[in-house]
Formats: sequence, C-alpha cells, structure tokens
Amino acid sequence: MMIRKQILLWLLFPVQFAIAQQSVSLSNCQNWAREQHPLLDQKELYQQISNLNLENNESNYLPQVTLKAQATYQSDVTKVGISMPGVTIPSVSKDQYKMYLDVTQNIWDGGLTKANEILETAQGEINKQGVEVELFKVREQVNNLFFSSFLLQENLKIILIKQETLESRKSMLESGVKNGAILQSDLDLILAELVKVKQQKIELQSNRETVLSSMAILTGRQVDNLQNLVFEDSRISSDDQLERPELSLFERQTDVLSASSELIQKKRNPKLYGFGQAGYGRPGLNMLNDQFDTYYLVGLGLNWTVFDWKNTKRSKETIMLKQQLVQTQQQQFERSVSIALDNELKKISKLEELLASDQELIELQERITKNSASKLENGAITTSDYITDLNAEMAARTTMETHKIQLEAAKINYQNIQGRQ
Repeated sequence: MMIRKQILLWLLFPVQFAIAQQSVSLSNCQNWAREQHPLLDQKELYQQISNLNLENNESNYLPQVTLKAQATYQSDVTKVGISMPGVTIPSVSKDQYKMYLDVTQNIWDGGLTKANEILETAQGEINKQGVEVELFKVREQVNNLFFSSFLLQENLKIILIKQETLESRKSMLESGVKNGAILQSDLDLILAELVKVKQQKIELQSNRETVLSSMAILTGRQVDNLQNLVFEDSRISSDDQLERPELSLFERQTDVLSASSELIQKKRNPKLYGFGQAGYGRPGLNMLNDQFDTYYLVGLGLNWTVFDWKNTKRSKETIMLKQQLVQTQQQQFERSVSIALDNELKKISKLEELLASDQELIELQERITKNSASKLENGAITTSDYITDLNAEMAARTTMETHKIQLEAAKINYQNIQGRQ
C-alpha cells in the first residue's frame, strides 16, 4: 500500500511542477517554428519583388521620354547643282549639331502589358507557394522532435516508478540485514539495480535535453519552457481530400505556363504607338537653312511581325509539353501520398491491436511482481529473481507507453501526409 502511495506521489510530481509551467502542445510548437523560421520572411520579400515588377510593367502605358544630343562632321553635304543669275543658293555646313527629345506613347500593345501582369502575378504566387512547401518540411521536423521528447519524458516517469519501488525494497532488505535474516549480497543486488536506474535516468535526461535543445532552436523558445509537453486529441479523417502545399505549387506552375503561352501569343499582335520629337539644332528640318533652329514632328507608328517562321507555334508547343510534365509530377506525387497514407493506416491498426495486448501483459506482470515481492519477503525466492520480474513489468510498461506515443505519432503523421493541421 505504501508503495502505491509513493508511486502516486511520483506521478503527481510532474503535474504539480507543471503548475508553474505552461503546457506545450504539438500545434504550439508547429506555430512557433513557423513564426520563427527565416523562410517566412521570404514570402514578404517575394511579394515586394512582385509589386515592384508590376509597377514597372504598368509604366508601359506612360510616355517614354528620351533626351538625345549629337554633334557630327560629314565629308559632304547636299548641294543644288545648278546656278541662277542673281540667286544665291544656300549650302549646309558640314558640321551639324542637334539636341532633341524623343517621345513615344504606347497606344495599343496588343495586350502585351496585361499578359505580362498576369505572368508576373502567377510567378509571384509560385514563389510564395514554394516557401509554403519548405515550411511544411519544417513541420515534419517539429513533429519528430516532439514525439521523441515526449517518449523520453514518459520513459523517465517509468524509471522513477521503478526507482521508488526499489527504494522501498532496499529499506526492507536493510532492516533484514540488520536482523541477520537477509544476506548482504541480496541487498547489494538491489543497490546495484538502483545504480543502473540512476544511469538510465542520466541517459534519458541527457537525450531529452538534446532533443529539446533542437526544438528550442526551431521554435525560438527556451528549453525550460518546453518541459511540459502534452498530447492533443488527434483523430484521423476518412476524407481522402489532400491539402498538401505541393498540390497548390503544381497548380501555380500550371498557371505560370498558361500565362507564358498567352504572353507568347500577344507578342504576335500588331502594336500601335504615337511618337514625337522636339529639338534644336543646325540644320533644323529645313535642310537649306544653315542656321540654328527649333523643330518638332509627331506621328503614328505600327509594328507587326507578320511572319515569325512558326517560332510562336513551336514555343507554345514547348509550353504544352512542360504542362504535361507538371501533370505527371503531380500524379506521381499523389500516388506516393496514397501509398504513404495506406501504410500509416495499417500502422495505426497494428498499434491499436498491440495496445490491447500491452494492457493485458501489464496486468499479468503486475500480479507476477506482487507475487515475487511476497515471496521475497518470505524468503521463497532470491532478490535476483524479484529484480528479474520487476524489470519485466517495467519493460512491459515502457513498451505500452512507446506504443501509445507511436500510435499518436502515426495519427499525426497521417494528418500531416494529408496536409492537415
């Protein structure tokens, strides 16, 4: 009865200690890791890059103004090859100068600017979705660290139970040694087992601190704030709908290729623009005036590539082939996910069956250990026999806790493969 009370106190100790600590769930760790990860900043950077590119693209509707200046000397100039009495025909100087503004206004570009806008938007989305895919991998890291730490945490509790049980037996045997009823060698076996338990505690605590240190780096939290890990209620969904970020990435890739195909087509359309020039130089537009003069001209222009020797057609066919590649990659990905989900379902079913037998085994081992304790007190068995039975019970408890955590991990992993929180 005393042993049960002491065991209960050891079990309650982590709960009492947790009053001063906040419980930490897997979703907490996942959210913290996402918020702290440097990759998250890339989404904002990609958005800023996309906004700047879109602003540049919109400037295509604004007039393009260029200032030019030049001075030239030429070996010959245009001359009038006739002479008339009393008439002086002016000639143009061989050194000429001009400075002018060139203005071009896009009137209709065949939809090219709009197509560029659609392509840039699609490219920005694919960049941001690529970040989501990488952040999803971080969530898998967090899951693995969380369950590893939780398993070590539960194993430590079992070790504490074993330690308290052995301490109780040690007190009984020490009394027996004093009375001469029990040999010192029997007590030494208990003491040796306690040393082994101490070593196991040190190893488990060290391993857990190592795992929590990695978790702390990912989540941006202190190790002391990650001590009290708790499970949330996790249920697997029978819905086969996938919510993986990779699927959105495939969709974005298809959008980019479609926008690229449309852009190629728009490049073939005729483009109408207005232009003008205003300047000052010698000569001006009047080539027979050899004085510095101002001038201007305005007009309309049309640009249309009538024949491109099927370059556009071949480019669009190339894009279609790339779209087919994306489709095959998506099909292969969905196939791999389906296999992984089926494997996890089988693993969950196996662990549920094992847990049922684990409970039965623990009940049997508890009775065996109690019987061994009674026999030890009556001198019917050796201390070594009792330790063997006690270790068997602790091993059964450890196995059950391992299976419990593996089952929860399998459920979480199933949800993770589906792409759900």
